[in-house]
Amino acid sequence: MADIYTRYTIFFKALADTNRLMIVDMLSCGELCACKILEKFNITQPTLSHHMKILCDSGLVTGRKEGKWTYYSLDGKVVEDFKAFLGNITNSKADCICNCEEVYSWDNS
Repeated sequence: MADIYTRYTIFFKALADTNRLMIVDMLSCGELCACKILEKFNITQPTLSHHMKILCDSGLVTGRKEGKWTYYSLDGKVVEDFKAFLGNITNSKADCICNCEEVYSWDNS
């Protein structure tokens, strides 16, 4: 059961930055070229590339090359799965972890 928590930790880490949250918000409107994303921020292109790498590595965002440009979009299936997970852990339920017999290690290393 702890594996499900481990699976989604990468999303929380990827979203734990104001710029990345704003980028995800922008991508909620549809696919965008990196140049359009960059126009909205007071950051350099290498900094944007760093943020996009983190978002893509998490699986929340996908990128595709077209010529010299990269276009980014949210991965709808991954986002829906993450939303379902977040809804599940923030709502009371019969199979809540507090009712589980399994012992968990809360080591944060």
